Amino acid sequence: MTSTPVKNLLDPGFELTLRPMRYPDFYERYRDAIKNTWTVEEVDLHSDVADLAKLSPGEQHMIGRLVAFFATGDSIVSNNLVLTLYKHINSPEARLYLSRQLFEEAVHVQFYLTLLDTYLPDPADRAAAFDAVEEIPSIREKAQFCFRWMANFDGRGAEKIDRLETREDRRRFLLNLICFAACIEGLFFYGAFAYVYWFRSRGLLHGLATGTNWVFRDETMHMSFAFDVVDTVRKEDPGLFDDALCQEVTDMLREAVDAELQFGRDLCGDGLPGMNTESMRAYLECVADQRLARLGFPALYGSQNPFPFMELQGVQELTNFFERRPSAYQVAVEGTVALDEDF
Repeated sequence: MTSTPVKNLLDPGFELTLRPMRYPDFYERYRDAIKNTWTVEEVDLHSDVADLAKLSPGEQHMIGRLVAFFATGDSIVSNNLVLTLYKHINSPEARLYLSRQLFEEAVHVQFYLTLLDTYLPDPADRAAAFDAVEEIPSIREKAQFCFRWMANFDGRGAEKIDRLETREDRRRFLLNLICFAACIEGLFFYGAFAYVYWFRSRGLLHGLATGTNWVFRDETMHMSFAFDVVDTVRKEDPGLFDDALCQEVTDMLREAVDAELQFGRDLCGDGLPGMNTESMRAYLECVADQRLARLGFPALYGSQNPFPFMELQGVQELTNFFERRPSAYQVAVEGTVALDEDF
């Protein structure tokens, strides 16, 4: 009698069988995501319009840059979900979750579209924001970083990979996935969240903060799922996680911090009360170290989080999310969450 060979998560193919379930934790993440449902129509942006008029020119510039980044950031994520992750993570349980994540990214895009329509009433300003990847150097650099590290999978590289046939293919896929989780969702978005919560800590832009709370929860779950995939690959193929991969990931995080810091210089200029380039540098370095620790790699910077409002965000929002029904969410979520890598 011939035994059926054991299949691994990154083996080429398109596994369809949900029973027996090989990766039940991915299925539970899908079920939790279904319970975590919100709509853009629940976000009230009316008070934000009055707040925008109170902002200084520097603060208005910051908000304009933020919404320009938001307008395109989730589209990069969505494309990678469809063109890479769904294609190569060979687990029907994981693909259920990724299908749900794609829906959530669409809600985020709708939220940011609504932000643009509300915050930038001039059609020319809105058009410029949507063209940010081409027209705003600090946003273009972040996009180019994403394309460099994910080039072989998103169709922009010379060697687009259709099947993970070799060890080198799987290694390159891992770099794509880690860039996706640790750098884009885990650093670029978390940097943007810090600016939003800085405004909230001053009693401003409550609508933006409310929508960002819900995006924050979604993105934290997306990042946690991606890291779970990395953990599974590490268990099934530990040889991929060698010193060379550690060095590449460390270099990747260093590049991501530099790109996000360039964006921070654009947003902060000479500095605003409670927010400047140096404090953002420390924050980004702290977050980068947390992502490296989650991957089991040594810290790079040793910096401390300078933003107490982000410490509060990491504990309060996620604790509320998992321990009680959030007032504006449609369905409750039960369970626990580790709070050592959230902000």
